[in-house]
Amino acid sequence: MQPPRPTPSLARSRFMRGLWLAVAVISLGLAFIGAVLPGMPSTVFVLIAAWAAARSSPRFHAWLSKHRWFGPSLANWSDGRKVSRRAKWGASASMALCAVILYLTAFSPWLTGFAMLSMACVLAWLWSRPEPDTPKQSPGND
Repeated sequence: MQPPRPTPSLARSRFMRGLWLAVAVISLGLAFIGAVLPGMPSTVFVLIAAWAAARSSPRFHAWLSKHRWFGPSLANWSDGRKVSRRAKWGASASMALCAVILYLTAFSPWLTGFAMLSMACVLAWLWSRPEPDTPKQSPGND
């Protein structure tokens, strides 16, 4: 197990804290869009939002960390850059759907090929990430 990562410090100037907060809010908005739009990632935007919130607003960062949807993924990421199998399968399904849509509708085969190659690289990287430990069940808890 790796030692916990230090919490990033707040930006010194009010302007930079405001800029990081804007990045956090915009990233979280993009994450919501990515949750429903095939091919657009959501997890990466949640990670960016948490990173920017840690530099701008401890309250917003704490809210993200304790959120019932975002919190577990952020905890897994900070605990050794781990990604759950469910998130991996969700990303794979979303990218597969996007690849099919691109194949059927794209006007440029080169653009389609580049997009599919990019998605394949992201998926290869994503599946190479370790998965969080699953809690072991007690013998009487079936």
